Amino acid sequence: MATWQRTIASPIEAFLGVDIVRRGRAAVTLEKQYLRRLLKELAIDCVFDVGANEGQYGEMLREIGYKGPIVSFEPGPVALDALRRRAGRDRNWFVEGVALDERERDAVFNLTAHSEFSSLKTPSTAETELFRSQNKTTEQLVLRTQTLTPFVRAYGSKLGFSRPLLKLDTQGNDMNVVRGALEVIKEFVALQSELSIKRLYEDQPNYIQSIELYTSLGFELGALTPNNAGQFPLLFELDCVMLNSAFLDRGAR
Repeated sequence: MATWQRTIASPIEAFLGVDIVRRGRAAVTLEKQYLRRLLKELAIDCVFDVGANEGQYGEMLREIGYKGPIVSFEPGPVALDALRRRAGRDRNWFVEGVALDERERDAVFNLTAHSEFSSLKTPSTAETELFRSQNKTTEQLVLRTQTLTPFVRAYGSKLGFSRPLLKLDTQGNDMNVVRGALEVIKEFVALQSELSIKRLYEDQPNYIQSIELYTSLGFELGALTPNNAGQFPLLFELDCVMLNSAFLDRGAR
């Protein structure tokens, strides 16, 4: 939603206690409604935003009322500049210009025509050609990947949080980020991850493999929402929210 639309819509939504839904954007509204309640009821006190792009997710968190710290990760130079400008207006929003992975290594980061598709994975059109123009590699960036664990430790000491949420949107690399954070993954109250129905990258796990990994680590499925608005009637990707069983009240199951 554009800035002028938010300026008009937000006061109306607050006054009436409703969400104004743009045509074709019902899934986005459902995600917001679920996250608004989740953040409040689970008392989330920090959000790690991995694969932040230009900060769209962080901005959405602020729109739905979350005021706690956000730690965003983005390696793409152009997107990173936009993210830093956006986060620079928010004293409780921190930015790390790194690519997270399963381990530290020298890697190639594929910058694509549409920055939201940029990834450590190599783009593929084997299962669908619908995103060929957006997912086309335009430049390759050589970088050193890092793992999430030291950042969780460092920001934990700095911010003193105890109930963090992990959001992942790394274009096919979410599972590797989690595997690189096994020392700290059970400290997260919940995680949100992108699931692939039609794989857009080489060597990308599918949605079943992703859910199986998260379940094996003690997380239970909380929500599934489509995230490919405008691609009706087919489903290409989903967002899932997984809840850490150790933090759930037994009566809520």
